[in-house]
Amino acid sequence: MAFLSAFGRASFRSTRGPIAPHFMPFSFLGGRSMSVLPDGRTHKGLAEKVEEMTEKAELGGGQKRIDAQHKKGKLTARERLHLLADRGTFREYDAFVTHRCSNFGMEKDKIPGDGVVTGQALINGRPVFVFSQDFTAWGGSLSETHAEKICKIMDKAMLMKVPVIGLNDSGGARIQEGVSSLAGYAEVFQRNVEASGVIPQISMIMGPCAGGAVYSPAITDFTFMVQDSSFMFVTGPDVVRTVTNEQITQEELGGARTHTTKSGVAHKSFQNDIAAIKELRRFFDFLPLSNDDKPPVRECFDSRYREDEILETIVPTDSNMPYDMRDVIEPLVDSSDFFEIMPDYAKNIIVGYGRLEGATVGIVANQPKESAGCLDINASTKAARFVRFCDAFNIPILTLVDVPGFLPGTAQEHGGIIRHGAKLLYAYAEATVPKVTVITRKAYGGAYDVMSSKHLKGDVNFAWPTAEIAVMGPKGAVEILYRNDPDLAAREQEYKDKFANPFVAASRGFIDQVINPSSTRLRICEEFALLRSKERTMPKKKHGNIPL
Repeated sequence: MAFLSAFGRASFRSTRGPIAPHFMPFSFLGGRSMSVLPDGRTHKGLAEKVEEMTEKAELGGGQKRIDAQHKKGKLTARERLHLLADRGTFREYDAFVTHRCSNFGMEKDKIPGDGVVTGQALINGRPVFVFSQDFTAWGGSLSETHAEKICKIMDKAMLMKVPVIGLNDSGGARIQEGVSSLAGYAEVFQRNVEASGVIPQISMIMGPCAGGAVYSPAITDFTFMVQDSSFMFVTGPDVVRTVTNEQITQEELGGARTHTTKSGVAHKSFQNDIAAIKELRRFFDFLPLSNDDKPPVRECFDSRYREDEILETIVPTDSNMPYDMRDVIEPLVDSSDFFEIMPDYAKNIIVGYGRLEGATVGIVANQPKESAGCLDINASTKAARFVRFCDAFNIPILTLVDVPGFLPGTAQEHGGIIRHGAKLLYAYAEATVPKVTVITRKAYGGAYDVMSSKHLKGDVNFAWPTAEIAVMGPKGAVEILYRNDPDLAAREQEYKDKFANPFVAASRGFIDQVINPSSTRLRICEEFALLRSKERTMPKKKHGNIPL
């Protein structure tokens, strides 16, 4: 932190201990020391004033409330930021800002910073704008000036084309400010929307996030939560109890487990604040800074020529037997480093980030271990949003296919599987980034089309020898084609021999090559390297009308 004046400069170390000023050498003008201003104030006195105000701002709501935060197992807003940022790189803005409210005696109660710490930092050497809500100051509630501070760093992030990370820990709107607080939320929402698809936006929920406050994280690209200490809900348990007579706890209504397994609102949860921030730093490394930026590339010591023989036998000979698609993903990516997104929601599809030769790639894969890998409503929505993020930020997409079709049933049909399934189809068809697809086993019916097929402008489509590409599975097809045939088993084998393989599709050019599983890493590395210069544009339009 630096304090500048027309006469000299004093620098300060941002620590909890005493802040020591270091003055420039004295100079004299007309025999008068420049350390004394015309009105009698001294540089030392001004520096001490800044030191005093800085220490007050760093205390937030006071030591008693800081201690209470720690007793809950939570870090303070500043502690979280210092863990998130590279050492010594956090630069704070608006530390001395206070609210302007005079209702209910608020003019007598002002805390510097007004319940949120904002600024810029580096994460592993890459720039980011951050805000961290301070629960020790009025419960982190959002006031007009609180919102203005957040909006300022969001505006700066857009100008610089740099990501924004928000650490949320807030009780909601500051009631004393009335509609001014609501206006503040709307200003933040507007900026969330304008930044969408331009810069990555990440929300980490580290405490309560209630009422209108939930909609900002909902608009951001990724929302993470801390287990047992973070909650998100539009209306809390008391209101639910009053209106519906339901008895429900905060955790059951809007805790991390609820939102990562049932609602799909959150993308992942972590055990505590420290684990959350550590993983957030790791995750940040996969993302580009903006839509003008290429995905980050890190030094790679994992050869593209590495073969993993386990892939040769990973797919069971019985096509109805499950296997774990993660056992396919990990040998393919650099150093088996795969960051899965939404691992506990819609488990029948896997999405996440890995690297190939040091470069980030988004991965979408059916999971045969869950619902046989069928596409359903939740899986389609989960994968569609992931594909659209990758496309918005120039991240190539690797698709691993083992899908018997869309999940049948009245619950799916009445829930709108047609509309939701179309979201994934739309996302893949719209994506202009490099797209490489590998069919490991089943690719049946409309689900074959949807999973980045050649017909949806897939750039390169491979298949393993175990692939089965057909309108439907042998058993169902034979029951339709040979309904009255007494020897259905023989007909089923004939169907398998003719259609349950990759060669018919390959003969039509829908599959570019049938490859050995152990050579998959080499082949996809080669193709993605070649596709780096790919350029494809869509017809000019304001925007498409995805079936939301």
